[in-house]
Amino acid sequence: MTTDDLPAGIGAPATRALHGAGYHRLEDLNGASRAALAALHGVGPKALRLLDEALAARGLTLAA
Repeated sequence: MTTDDLPAGIGAPATRALHGAGYHRLEDLNGASRAALAALHGVGPKALRLLDEALAARGLTLAA
């Protein structure tokens, strides 16, 4: 199993939603659609902001 490195601050509902959609690492989210992530139950503006910040720190981004 891969190590989960999603930011803890996104909250449990967002983490569960991302895991359910197959995202376990920040690298998995690179290029993922922001709209698709926002449509996941539990992934709101705060989670997206924190994911943006964590991705940017690694030189990664979400797709528009």
